[in-house]
Amino acid sequence: MDILLTGSVAYDYLMTFPGHFHEQILPERLASISLSFLVDGMTKQRGGIAPNIAYSMALLGEKPRVMATVGEDFLDYRNWLESKGVDTSLMKVIPGEFTASFFATTDRVSAQIASFYPGAMAHSASQSLKELNFKPDLVVVSPSSPDAMMKFPAESRELGIPYFYDPSQQVLRLEGSELARDMEGAQFLFCNDYEFGLISKKTGWSLDQILDHVKVLVITRGKDGADLYMEGDTVHIPTVPEDGIVDPTGVGDAFRGGFLAGYSRNFDWKLCGEIGSLAAVYCLEQKGTQSHSYTRREFVERFRKHFDDGGRLDVLLS
Repeated sequence: MDILLTGSVAYDYLMTFPGHFHEQILPERLASISLSFLVDGMTKQRGGIAPNIAYSMALLGEKPRVMATVGEDFLDYRNWLESKGVDTSLMKVIPGEFTASFFATTDRVSAQIASFYPGAMAHSASQSLKELNFKPDLVVVSPSSPDAMMKFPAESRELGIPYFYDPSQQVLRLEGSELARDMEGAQFLFCNDYEFGLISKKTGWSLDQILDHVKVLVITRGKDGADLYMEGDTVHIPTVPEDGIVDPTGVGDAFRGGFLAGYSRNFDWKLCGEIGSLAAVYCLEQKGTQSHSYTRREFVERFRKHFDDGGRLDVLLS
């Protein structure tokens, strides 16, 4: 199945401050605050929702495409993705721009000060599904610039391409009418339980009403697993026990990648969700959204310790 992912592409610069932010801030001087923190650690991580999803899909043998705008500093990242099996030919370099960047400093009690520079991501809407020389089987619409997130669902509907709607953190920016419009006719709606509450509040739609507009709704619930709603049925997907929790960043993206890898092979919804659950825990056990790795044989062997695939995952081993 030819799956095209749209969404953010970013570098994450993660720093650690050995003290406490609250000890350095003078409430009576907030109007003229000027602080600089000497950090004792920094890592640069590859990030962005679209390549995070694509990475987990590629680990499971898929060849996803990513369509996104990136900066002149993207070459190393491109080579990394290509080496893992991700098609980057539709990732467009914007001259004079940096790839979107997230800068976060975390103190000893996990308080965080962060900033996000959109850079090349601000040009996402300069791309168009209408300019493709092929018709994808599914378009994934994940968070990027708001205008692109409105453009790609509209083009998918116009071109008759099924799409996977994943507004995620951009739910805060989107109006209820915009969410309602782009859920209409979506093949999938993915969100976490908090985002679902916001979507329901902004649109005024109940769970049943949302299911009148999307074919499959997936709500992830952290340590409580995930729930799949489709065609009058509900399936609960439990979490897989982790070997150790290192970093929750990107876990939802890994779940989506595993789910889509199953979907591309026409597995039933329950099996897709279970594959997503295991893909997510691999990410949870490492620092960084693309630091986890496994062979397909390792994945299948661990999967069968927790779920029954009835031998269907043998196709991953061939």
